[in-house]
Amino acid sequence: MFYAIVGQDVPDSLDRRLAARPAHLERLQALQQAGRLLLAGPFPAIDSNDPGSAGFSGSLIVAEFESLDAAQAWADADPYVAAGVYAGVAVKPFKKVLPA
Repeated sequence: MFYAIVGQDVPDSLDRRLAARPAHLERLQALQQAGRLLLAGPFPAIDSNDPGSAGFSGSLIVAEFESLDAAQAWADADPYVAAGVYAGVAVKPFKKVLPA
C-alpha cells in the first residue's frame, strides 16, 4: 500500500536541510530503485520553484511500504528528522486514484 509522508519544517531550516539533503536523497533513490517511490519533493516556502533563501516549509513523499508501522519507521529514520529539519512528520495511508 502507498503511504503519504508529510514533513513540516522548523523555521529557518534551510541550512540544516541542505546539510542533510544528500543522505535524505540517497534513501529516496533506494526507494525509487526498488520501484516503491510514487513521488517526492519539497514545499517551497514561497510561490517559486527556486525559493532561494526563503527555503522550504516541508516535504511530501508518497511511497509503498508493507504497513503503516513500516512507513512510520522509515519516516522516523529520515536524515531530516535527525538533523532537526522537521518539526513533525505525519504518515497516512494513501490511495492512488489518478492517473490510472
